[in-house]
Amino acid sequence: MARTRKTLPAKVDVAHLISAGVLASVCPRALIEEVLAHTGRASQRERRLPAPAVVYYVMALALWREAPLEEVLRVVCEGLSWLGQGQGAAVQASKSAISQARTRLGADVMHQLAQRVLRPVAPPGLPGAWYRGLRVMALDGSTMDVADERANAQFFGYPAASRGSSAFPQARLLGLVECGTHVVTAAQIGPYSDSEQAMAAKLLPAKLQADMLVLADRNFYGFKLWELACASGAKLAWRVKSSLKLPVRRILADGSYLSEVFDSQDRQRRRPLTVRVIDYTLQACAIPPQDSYRLVTNILEPAQADALELAALYHERWEIEGVFDEFKTHLRANSTVLRSKTPELVRQELWGLLLAHFAIRQLMAQAAWQRGLDPDALSFVHAVREIKRKMPQAAAIPP
Repeated sequence: MARTRKTLPAKVDVAHLISAGVLASVCPRALIEEVLAHTGRASQRERRLPAPAVVYYVMALALWREAPLEEVLRVVCEGLSWLGQGQGAAVQASKSAISQARTRLGADVMHQLAQRVLRPVAPPGLPGAWYRGLRVMALDGSTMDVADERANAQFFGYPAASRGSSAFPQARLLGLVECGTHVVTAAQIGPYSDSEQAMAAKLLPAKLQADMLVLADRNFYGFKLWELACASGAKLAWRVKSSLKLPVRRILADGSYLSEVFDSQDRQRRRPLTVRVIDYTLQACAIPPQDSYRLVTNILEPAQADALELAALYHERWEIEGVFDEFKTHLRANSTVLRSKTPELVRQELWGLLLAHFAIRQLMAQAAWQRGLDPDALSFVHAVREIKRKMPQAAAIPP
């Protein structure tokens, strides 16, 4: 059966222009020009697809996953032209011309933009985003299917399967998320073979701050990564495997206890790090009672964070699973894999996806705070639809 080619409206209406405005509000033209000059990717001559327009186009691919490449380009260029008080003439470009424009842009520009744009957005003390003066963050990783092309397969690799390999190569994505707003504040992208611990070791030193409380699951704990994260000044509450030996050094008033951890290479055990251990079991829930949890934290005083409170707070870590669901299900719509056919363009597309997600989530947070709501109370799917079709508020358009 022949597939019906989806098209966007022939006339770019206010709703589509609003979408361009949301993207432009996150990445202003001045910032894009600055990054293009810094990376040496600014257009050297007048082109039908100048570099700044391609930047917005890459972000827009995340909003219109279901539309052909040429349709997305037309909407973005006409929308940006309208925002800039231009004539809004249609831009005609083939898939080949679009691919060449994206290749000229490369991935580094989008990466540098993400480094400049992605950040926490919750103001101090906002309920649901802070705990005792600490911004609640979560660290986790996921994978994204990429096009089954030879170059992608060689660079990203396939995950193992019971018989042979999986259908598509996969890119690994590591994210640091602000739990109260679902905003991705920092990320790393790499091949499937990259371990999440190794990626976290590159990400955390530059991105952790002293006012953060970082939650992570048991696959992240390792002495070197723990020591590295502690050195940033951030507070940590990470789940650890039950096989980790944590001898009791001193029992504290709230039932937690102090212990010591060592580097596996420290045979003489001369350089310990003191941790506080919280053991607990969830009752009256779907998880079997015998499945106990063990957290370690560098908050050593119960007065600063009670064990029961930290045990309850740890489950905010699941907020990051919702963020990955927003990437993989709601932004990608019916698309099962990323569009790009080379590793460079895959990374470019992923950074564009992160920037578009940030734009949506920042707008949702601002809308919620104006009405005294928790951003979690708003529907991400509904927000995406509003941004794409139904939201003619002038506030979405940057001056």
